[in-house]
Amino acid sequence: MHLGVCYYPEHWPEAWWPDDARQMVDLGIRQVRIGEFCWSRVEPRPGEFHWEWLDLAVQVLADTGLQIVMCTPTATPPKWLVDQDPHMLAAGADGRPRRFGSRRHYDFSSDSYLAQAERITRAFGERYGRHPAVVAWQTDNEYGCHDTVVSHSPQAVRRFRLWLQQRYGTVAALNEAWGNVFWSQEYTRFAEVDSPAATVTEANPAHRLDYQRFASDEVRRFNGAQCDILRRLSPGRVLVHNFMQLFTAFDHQAVAADLDVASWDSYPLGALEMFWFGAEDKLRWLRTGHPDFAAFHHDLYRGMSRQPFWVMEQQPGPVNWARWNPAPAPGMVRLWTWEAFAHGADVVSYFRWRQAPFGQEQMHAGLQTPDRHIDVGGAEAAAVASELAQLPTLQTQSTQRAAVALVFDYAGMWLLDVQPQGADYNGLQLVYEAYSALRSLGLDIDIVPPGADLGAYALVVLPAVPLVNDALLAVLRASRAQLVLYPRAGSKVDAVSIPPGLPPGVLQSLIDLRVLRVESLRPGVTDTVHIDRERHSSTRWRETVEARPGVSVLARYADGAPALLRQGRTRYLAGWFSAGLQRLVLEQAAADAGLATVRLPEGLRIRRRGDLLFAFNYDSQQHVLQLPQANWVLGGETIPAHGMGIARRSAP
Repeated sequence: MHLGVCYYPEHWPEAWWPDDARQMVDLGIRQVRIGEFCWSRVEPRPGEFHWEWLDLAVQVLADTGLQIVMCTPTATPPKWLVDQDPHMLAAGADGRPRRFGSRRHYDFSSDSYLAQAERITRAFGERYGRHPAVVAWQTDNEYGCHDTVVSHSPQAVRRFRLWLQQRYGTVAALNEAWGNVFWSQEYTRFAEVDSPAATVTEANPAHRLDYQRFASDEVRRFNGAQCDILRRLSPGRVLVHNFMQLFTAFDHQAVAADLDVASWDSYPLGALEMFWFGAEDKLRWLRTGHPDFAAFHHDLYRGMSRQPFWVMEQQPGPVNWARWNPAPAPGMVRLWTWEAFAHGADVVSYFRWRQAPFGQEQMHAGLQTPDRHIDVGGAEAAAVASELAQLPTLQTQSTQRAAVALVFDYAGMWLLDVQPQGADYNGLQLVYEAYSALRSLGLDIDIVPPGADLGAYALVVLPAVPLVNDALLAVLRASRAQLVLYPRAGSKVDAVSIPPGLPPGVLQSLIDLRVLRVESLRPGVTDTVHIDRERHSSTRWRETVEARPGVSVLARYADGAPALLRQGRTRYLAGWFSAGLQRLVLEQAAADAGLATVRLPEGLRIRRRGDLLFAFNYDSQQHVLQLPQANWVLGGETIPAHGMGIARRSAP
């Protein structure tokens, strides 16, 4: 476990670099990320390389003992390259090319840009691939940021047609899979298929889903090309990419398969403001972020990382990109850092060393203020470094497999985005709510891809899995775990049509029911659900379900219709249940799985790593966590507001 920081030597006078490096080491930083936006400085004109400044920066950092994460600079192709090859630009749904002047303006489907990206990656790899201080490489930066995964350019459409031909073989098979007989949409040649944009009304949902699949594969192609070069030129170094938060526009699990480490960029306050959280949550967690936000992503990226995951960018203060940008409450930067380590991170790296006084991100805080003084976040990072040094045995604690698995499927997210049926049906939000309910019960969770081995899990939860492939069905059948299926599970086949036997399709082999009708409900419409003599609520979505013999009804709507059903070890939720009802259902499933649960206060969360238990208090008031047979190695059983503690358990 160690700390890192993102540093931009090209932003500062060379005379500052040695002092910056010494201050980093004194603060407790051990790793520095550089280079991801420096293409124009390294190659100001085609083929004219200026390495001297970057050579010096690398040497200055190395001389102080800092380890370097070198980046490929492909997220910001320079102006001369755009002018030389304007076809490298991505195009929006309106067909208009993106313009130079920001970042991420390239097209994943541009063969000519891919060649340029390979060329500059090769140049960096040849220059620094065997430098002893370079321990890792970051490919590009935040794939897909600013909605840049999907392009509607001519080159993207051309490659999409080739992708379709490889997937379907014949146009007849494509027409059959997509249901193109509807609205007379049949094609006679693959060359007739365009991107699903600028149609009069909704484009064919199967067309839209396949275009998203194609776009995701283009991201993997682009990333894989860089990985191949770097593995050859820089053997033994870690390959990593910094994924984003609450972002599903490409299959991260597929891209991570070509990496060693999945990392992510953690901005809990910006995310709270910009995503679906309600007004009450945005006020309550204004300066902390939602208590399950960071943990969700830690477990998501840990689940796809071949080595322990990293946080590549940790928010150290106010950001600049949300609608409103509050400062973290005192103690939260420390808490976020420790929470990452609790979930298994090896590295937490802060963005950034110093706040820049210019450019688009000049209002984004760093560990230092623009005038070279340590900011609040820097002081809290130093506190974590000191605590790590005082607790060397923490380094021996590994993250163990949890007892609970949550299945996360990117293709399922795309399908629910393509065909939500209700304006506020958000598959990612439902996944997050299920995760939050589990975590509020004091459970550790592994987030796994569909088809992952489920044999060791006691409880498996599937909150948003409308597509069930053979691999997923096989592991569900082979598992002995308690299964919890959320609404719309198995509701579509691969090409976005309703299963022949009605939903949940092939999952009927696990619970013998049929979904006869679905309805989406506008905000303000609430159904009452009766369970165990309690009254709960359901909103947004309701299903009319026919239960076959052998299926028990555990909860009913007020009109008597089934709301929660069970057969053997499988439960099925026929609606979008409230947070309290989700927690109750999962609590009962956990009990049937033999798992001990505890209902935690709303702002208190726990996580186990080895024989350590970490406690985190997002609340503005203190909480007491009594742990029999435990020795507190950091803090104590009274967890202060915005504070944390670590206990070593002498018994399970």
